[in-house]
Amino acid sequence: MNCIHCQGEMKRRTVPLHIDRKACHVTLDAVPAWVCEQCGEQYFEEREVDAIQDLLKSVEQKAAALRPAG
Repeated sequence: MNCIHCQGEMKRRTVPLHIDRKACHVTLDAVPAWVCEQCGEQYFEEREVDAIQDLLKSVEQKAAALRPAG
């Protein structure tokens, strides 16, 4: 697989991921991704994207329960 930005070679690695969304800050230390050896661009496969989206939905729901009513 080649990078769409620089055509460098992509290698399977784990990368940290930081997401800020709806007053929530989520940090994952090691998410599987394809990483370009040349420019560092990262690509996530559908499985990882789906898992991240499910995690964010869950965190948002739980965080909403902590907000004061009103």
